[in-house]
Parts: sequence; C-alpha cells; structure tokens
Amino acid sequence: MRIHRHEPALNAVVETYVTPGRRYLQLVNTPFLSDPAVRQPFGRALAEDAVRVTDGELELLLGYEWRAQLTASWLVAFARRAAHRERIGELLLANERAYAGRGFCFALARLGTEADARVLVDYLHAFLPRTDRGEQDSAMGALTYLDGLLGTDHAAQFLADNGPWARWLHARFPLDLADVPVSLDQSRDLIADQCSYADQCMKALPSAP
Repeated sequence: MRIHRHEPALNAVVETYVTPGRRYLQLVNTPFLSDPAVRQPFGRALAEDAVRVTDGELELLLGYEWRAQLTASWLVAFARRAAHRERIGELLLANERAYAGRGFCFALARLGTEADARVLVDYLHAFLPRTDRGEQDSAMGALTYLDGLLGTDHAAQFLADNGPWARWLHARFPLDLADVPVSLDQSRDLIADQCSYADQCMKALPSAP
C-alpha cells in the first residue's frame, strides 16, 4: 500500500491539491454547489489549481488512491485537460476506486466529445450487468448529458423497457424502486450543474496579461 508521505513528489502534489481544506471530501457530495457562502471561493481555488497543475502532477494524482484521483478528475474537468482522457477512461473501466468514478464521469462529460461518450458507453456495457460496485448512475447521467450536448442518442440502447438500465435498477433496489436515491434526470442535472459551475469558474479567472 502506497503512502504519499513516503514519496516526496507525490506528497507535494497531494498536500497542494487534495488535502487543503479537505477538498477531496467536498468533491464527494458537492455541497458547495448549493451553498452561496462557499460556491465562489471554492470554485475560484479549483479553477486556479486547474490552470497551474502540470500534466506530470495530474499523472501522479491519477496514479494514487481515490481522494487524489477524484481531485485530479475535477482539475482535468475544469480546465478541459483532454490529454488525460485516455487515462481517466482506463481508470473508470478498471472500477477499482469508490467515489473516484463520479469524478471520472464528470470529467468525461466536461470534455464533451464523442470520444468521451464512447468511454461511458463501454463502461455501461461492462458494468450495468453488475451491482457489486460502480458508478452506473453517474455514468448514465453523464451520457444523457452528452447526448443532449452532442445531439446523439447513445443512452437509448440502455433505456428500453426491461433494458440494461431497468434491470440494474431492479437488481440494485429489489424491494422498492422508490428507494432509488437519485433518478436518472437528477443524475443528468447534477452533471449539467457541475459542468456549468466549471464553465463559470474558469471564465471568472483574470485574463493573462
């Protein structure tokens, strides 16, 4: 098990981008999106870090544990660091880290291309048949968001009556679908809110001289 404090380069990037103010914890449930007192300062700090973080630092974070990966995915998303699309896709499909998958789905939605939609389609083909662990709801939200953005209909293949999405819901919540914590529309709207937030925060940065 890796411990970042034992690796000076990794420790430096974790202490710079992940742990200050327990940022990673804020990124799990995104309370800042609905809290006017912190929405602007939190987003400004994220935007500033998204610009200054190097590709090498992002690679270090993406190669570590879920807190670092979640933070890295938000930095990638904010500044649309498309060079990390392939790595984020690999990590999402590996499905090894709880919570980080939500960030990967957001990053792919924010990058906003057909290539990102294909990654989400591949993930859903692989993981909708499973209920052990995954971010299927976030992935479906991201894919339906991208369909709206790109004018595509990739999500339709999963949404037929008794199709993969319906079967996953019934398997995950077998007693009562009323127990589903977040609807598909809510998952899509959350992704849309996150993308809009990132756009607003990046546009608010001072222009370079």
